[in-house]
Amino acid sequence: MSQPNPNERLGIVGSGAIATGLARLAGARFDVILWARSDASAQRAAAKVEDLATVTTELEDLRETTMVVEAVAEEIDVKCEIHGRLHEVLPPEVLTSSTTSSLSVQGIADATGRPELFAAAHFFNPVEKMPLVELSFPAQATDSTRARWIGLCEALEKTVVEVPDSAGFVVNRLLFPYLFEAVRLQEDQGLEAEAVDTCMKLGAGHPMGPLALLDFVGLDVSAAIADSIGVDVPERVRRMIADGRLGRKTGGGFYTYEPKPDKVKA
Repeated sequence: MSQPNPNERLGIVGSGAIATGLARLAGARFDVILWARSDASAQRAAAKVEDLATVTTELEDLRETTMVVEAVAEEIDVKCEIHGRLHEVLPPEVLTSSTTSSLSVQGIADATGRPELFAAAHFFNPVEKMPLVELSFPAQATDSTRARWIGLCEALEKTVVEVPDSAGFVVNRLLFPYLFEAVRLQEDQGLEAEAVDTCMKLGAGHPMGPLALLDFVGLDVSAAIADSIGVDVPERVRRMIADGRLGRKTGGGFYTYEPKPDKVKA
């Protein structure tokens, strides 16, 4: 087991579920600073991480970190652009990573300007509860880089599996064909979403059925991942995305969800 460095200072780039979940988890163990692109997203992120991380909209504030995890949209151009900006801002010894699982690890690494210090660290949502991290490294990654990323993940009490630079890694490559096949089955057989999900929960021992899981991940995110790894997305899902039915985050997908009440602080 790699020994984590208690002096690591973690930077997180992004303000979505993975970024804020990681900030809460890591914030109990390390100094954490989270960068959000806009004032509005920074305010939303600050409400989610509370006092466990510092939230900023200034990329330069990440200069004092030792490791940075990028968790922005799963689009190669977006990720490469932000890593190019990070390379200009961060000291040359700072390690960087991406939470991608569907894009080329080597491609993003080359855009960082520091591929020898790079890793893809695929955390799962919700970050605080899911025990797995899939780690993938570009060809230039040093032994020290590998040890430090493994050490960080183990300090977060994660089980690390090192995987090759292959679209979807292990989990998503197996998961998304199954999820979208469930959509096709439901539509072809005229089944209720709950019927499909109940069968897979009780018959296969899954903690969540495939249609509920698509709602949880987000249909837009799921389609983007599927497109990246070459999985066919049902036309029904495309229509739902066009109609703004993205799952839990919009209040409706395969299921309808009650909006969460705003937190009231005493």
